Amino acid sequence: MSPSQESVFSEYEADTSQTSKLIRKFKETPFVPIGMAGFAAVVGYGLYKLKHRGSMKMSLHLIHMRVAAQGFVVGALTCGVLYSMYRDYVGKPKE
Repeated sequence: MSPSQESVFSEYEADTSQTSKLIRKFKETPFVPIGMAGFAAVVGYGLYKLKHRGSMKMSLHLIHMRVAAQGFVVGALTCGVLYSMYRDYVGKPKE
């Protein structure tokens, strides 16, 4: 192997721990973990409220919970895409 190939592989292998990869990904795309956390929060809240749904059918409650969770995730990803576009096209100085 040439020295240039060794440096590329050694740099990649130095960052192989799962937590460092996870932290790096969170820094690159911060809205994905926000969407995942929001999804978990909506599902947790929906399961908590499952006992106190009153006369609402379970299937209707689950549909509402699914729509709310999906809406949070889609909203977070949309914000992430808009933030990325802003950073790339507006925030970057013109060359």
